[in-house]
Amino acid sequence: MPKNIIRRILFSAAALLTGGCCCTLRAQQEPAFAHYWQMETQFNPAAAGRTPRLNINGAYQSHAAGFEDAGSTMFAGADMAFVIGRTRHGVGAVFQNDEIGLFSHKRFALQYAWHVRLFGGTLSVGAEVDMLNESVNGSKADLGDANDPAFPSAEMSGSKFDASAGLYYSHGPWYAALSALHLTAPTVLLGETNELKVKSLYNFTAGYNIRTRNPLFMIAPSTLLRYDGTDFRADITARLVYARGKKRLYGGGSYSPQHSFTLFAGGMFHGVDISYSYEAYTSGMGIGSGQHEVTLGYSLDLNLGKKGKNRHKSVRFL
Repeated sequence: MPKNIIRRILFSAAALLTGGCCCTLRAQQEPAFAHYWQMETQFNPAAAGRTPRLNINGAYQSHAAGFEDAGSTMFAGADMAFVIGRTRHGVGAVFQNDEIGLFSHKRFALQYAWHVRLFGGTLSVGAEVDMLNESVNGSKADLGDANDPAFPSAEMSGSKFDASAGLYYSHGPWYAALSALHLTAPTVLLGETNELKVKSLYNFTAGYNIRTRNPLFMIAPSTLLRYDGTDFRADITARLVYARGKKRLYGGGSYSPQHSFTLFAGGMFHGVDISYSYEAYTSGMGIGSGQHEVTLGYSLDLNLGKKGKNRHKSVRFL
């Protein structure tokens, strides 16, 4: 069984068995989306405002198909760029809800990024303020003894502020980025007798757009490495992209060593980018109990400059 699923099950069991004593629990890593390259603000605030457009992204991921109460994850994010004088900035907002069984992990974040030209490319420095909410609904537990004091009989929840930061550098066809989520590693109190320790998560991502002899096709390899001080996960991805005018189709796959293999396909239709993927585990639960994921994206041209004779456009957006 994959480590992230095992960790979630153990966390759930441990949380239910902590009634009557104060116990520190460990939360699982942030959810790993197959379309990480399409939703970079999910794990790096420096990606906010990297393009001169308003970008809106959403994703839905089901967990462990065929398992009862396996849960799901929902992500929604938006970001945009703006210019103040000769400086370029970006802002964004992220909402994420990760559920499994009786447990719900929510994150709401506001992001800011500063973009500057450096060595012929663009360096982005980002910061993020997070509000975390952790909850467990004990009333949904199916227990033989409904009066067992070791199990919560009602919903318990707690919230905590957090912070994240990131760097992003792009130069022509390639990019590389670093980020750290949950920098404060907060402890969230659940009721009077339980607390949950959230781990810091460190991410590295990089990619390169390879032009082929056919100008309509491009190969886009990328990778995302994640480490929380204990567990490490690497996703290695390759996409084949067909683009003609405003039309785009793509497909490809990802491999996560000792974890899973993912296939995905998508494209842009009437201005909406939609994609589907299936992540099949290479061990444990097997191919039939993987994760389905659907993403939606939409970009809108923005012009925040002054209108009329004083209107101007930043050369950084050309």
